[in-house]
Amino acid sequence: MENSKSLTYKLLLHKEPEGAYTVIVPTLPGCITYGENIDHAIEMAKEAIELYISDLKEKGQDIPDDSTTLEYSINLIDE
Repeated sequence: MENSKSLTYKLLLHKEPEGAYTVIVPTLPGCITYGENIDHAIEMAKEAIELYISDLKEKGQDIPDDSTTLEYSINLIDE
């Protein structure tokens, strides 16, 4: 692939009450998808990201990614 580069995206998976997962890609506003299980959700997210990037390229827009983003989770105890 000419001029290809590696792109990194963080995914937020939220387990729904019925057991499926909603996936949000925070770096790509509006890029949200759904999967029956975690593996399916990740597969759907990859497809959604590829379509989103394709649309950005068609419009000549910059393609953001999370390659320089650090992520940390902190747990607090509510007493």
